Amino acid sequence: MILANMSTQELRTGVPLVSLKKPAAAALLYTAALAPSAWGAPASFETCTDYHCDILKPVTLRKDQWKQVRQQFRGVGNAVTEREQIRQAIALLEELVGEQAGTSGDLEKNQGDGSHPGQLDCISESLNTTTYLRLIEEDNLLQWHLVEERQQRDEGLFGWGTHWTAVIQEHGSGQQFAVDSWVDKNGKPPLVQKIENWIEKRPE
Repeated sequence: MILANMSTQELRTGVPLVSLKKPAAAALLYTAALAPSAWGAPASFETCTDYHCDILKPVTLRKDQWKQVRQQFRGVGNAVTEREQIRQAIALLEELVGEQAGTSGDLEKNQGDGSHPGQLDCISESLNTTTYLRLIEEDNLLQWHLVEERQQRDEGLFGWGTHWTAVIQEHGSGQQFAVDSWVDKNGKPPLVQKIENWIEKRPE
C-alpha cells in the first residue's frame, strides 16, 4: 500500500477512505493485523446504528460467537455454495451485533423513516455488511470470493435517491455480486445477486 498522501486514520487502520462518506468511514475499523485466525475472534470494531451512519457504537464478539460464524463456512465446495454461506453468516452477524449495538429491531428498507430506534438506511447497512465481510475475509473463510468496495445505483426521480450495497467478486470469472442487507429486517439473509442485475433492478 502506498502511504504517501494517506490520512492519519488511513495510516492507523489501513483502510482507504476515498470511496466513503466522512461520517461513515469509521465503520470499517479493522486491520490486517487483527485477523481472527490469530486470536480466535475479531478485536472490537465499530458499527453504524442509525441513518447515514452518524452514530457508531463499539462491538466486541466473543470467541464462541465468532466460532458460530466460522461454522457457516464448513464444507464450502463452490462459489454458489459460498454465496449462500455468506448470506447466512451476515444474517448471524446482524443478530450478534444487534444485541450490543441496539439494532436488533432494524426493519426492512427504510421502515419507520429513521424514527425507529436502531433503524438503518442503505448507507449504514452497506457499511456494516462490508465490515462483516472484511472480518470474514481476514479470517481466510472465503475461498471463492474477495470483498470489493461498495457500489451504488440511482433509484430514479421518484425513488429514494442513491442506493448503496456491499459487493463481493467471484474468483476466476471476475463476476461481482451485490450483498444487499437493506432489503430485509435485521437477522435475515441479505439479497445476493449479480451486480449488473442489482443496478438495473432486474430479477436473476
